[in-house]
Amino acid sequence: MSEKTQTRTHATERTQPGTETLRCPECDGNVVTDEGHGETVCADCGLVVSEDSVDRGPEWRAFNSSEKDQKSRVGAPTTHTMHDRGLSTNIDWRNKDAYGNSLGSRQRQKMQRLRKWNERFRTRDSKERNLKQALGEIDRMASALGLPQAVRETASVIYRRALNEDLLPGRSIEGVATSCVYAAARMAGVPRSLDEITGVSRVEKSEVARTYRYVVRELKLEVRPADPESYVPRFASSLGLSEETERRARQLLRNAKEKGVHSGKSPVGLAAAAVYAAALLTNEKTTQAAVSDVADISEVTIRNRYHELLEAEEGLGVA
Repeated sequence: MSEKTQTRTHATERTQPGTETLRCPECDGNVVTDEGHGETVCADCGLVVSEDSVDRGPEWRAFNSSEKDQKSRVGAPTTHTMHDRGLSTNIDWRNKDAYGNSLGSRQRQKMQRLRKWNERFRTRDSKERNLKQALGEIDRMASALGLPQAVRETASVIYRRALNEDLLPGRSIEGVATSCVYAAARMAGVPRSLDEITGVSRVEKSEVARTYRYVVRELKLEVRPADPESYVPRFASSLGLSEETERRARQLLRNAKEKGVHSGKSPVGLAAAAVYAAALLTNEKTTQAAVSDVADISEVTIRNRYHELLEAEEGLGVA
């Protein structure tokens, strides 16, 4: 047995089972790994315990996180927006082989049977079928409302919690899913009005409101009251107004908060009235009807809140 082999054997024998720390066979010092040279070296005396170690990392290099994500060849990340968290496989709906050639009739029938059984195996029980239907509804409504991926993830987590805590009996899947989207949007700071949520849902407004209050109370969700300023950018963008008008609307709302005008008022109505008032103050053309269509709120509400905002504005009288 060579001297190098004896040294490695000695180092291995001195390693305590269940630990990853090696001890130097000469001085019993700490052993460290030099990944650059592929060697295991004693930090105290410099003895090379082993060399030519296998590099188990990727063969490519990345200099930032985005480049690392692009070069990584692992599968898609797990997500709460799918009932199986994206871990199962899907069979492509196109009846073509790996070379792009169309399959024969017998192969198409076989693939159709495989797709059917694969879909059955993905949902093993009623709970998973419930979850699959609800998460599909959440994704559909979030897409229709233009909500980001983070909101969809949060809504999916809230629904999973409601399902695990047995909050669904006596309530519809669509109603709970809609309330989860409404809560997640408010928690993320991109709220949508109850009318907007109801517009893309398959349940009535009263059921959505009732289920939302129930879910928030039972799950103890920390949902702050919607800030009227969070609606302003969306309304201003839909109406094609300038950044100056948007800033002026925010200032009107801040003045209203200082005077306490916002208390007990609908945040959507305040935001719509602030956008309308700011457009008039900056000499931009818009109408109450246009703001009403964008905000999905009545013109009467806009007129009432419009006067209250101008009264709260310092140095301005009643318009």
